Amino acid sequence: MKKVITYGTFDLLHWGHINLLRGARSLGDHLTVALSTDEFNAIKGKKAYHRYEHRKMILEAVRYVDEVIPEQDWGQKVLDVKDRHIDVFVMGDDWHGKFDFLRDHCQVIYLPRTVGISTTKIKKERMMATKQ
Repeated sequence: MKKVITYGTFDLLHWGHINLLRGARSLGDHLTVALSTDEFNAIKGKKAYHRYEHRKMILEAVRYVDEVIPEQDWGQKVLDVKDRHIDVFVMGDDWHGKFDFLRDHCQVIYLPRTVGISTTKIKKERMMATKQ
């Protein structure tokens, strides 16, 4: 079985997220998503609209996702890859090169981002709409 892993906050799930998850799953037989916890998001200076438990529930309902685990710190990626016998690490290409250090442990693939959509864009558009 070929195992794939990806990481993210996956807040306000949209078709860009689905494209990433579909692409990641197509690279193997099992997709694990390491989902940033609320506490880890705070360390990163991010605040998700939905709390961790709700984002996890949403991801678990996506047919491309086989397992959701918590992402609690920057350093856990190597351990996750080793402990879970991961073959392929996948991220969006906006992270290109940032995780090449994992190449000693697995294949690293950066998938193209979906043009025209992001959680940041959704939040900005919502904020603009409420100001009008």
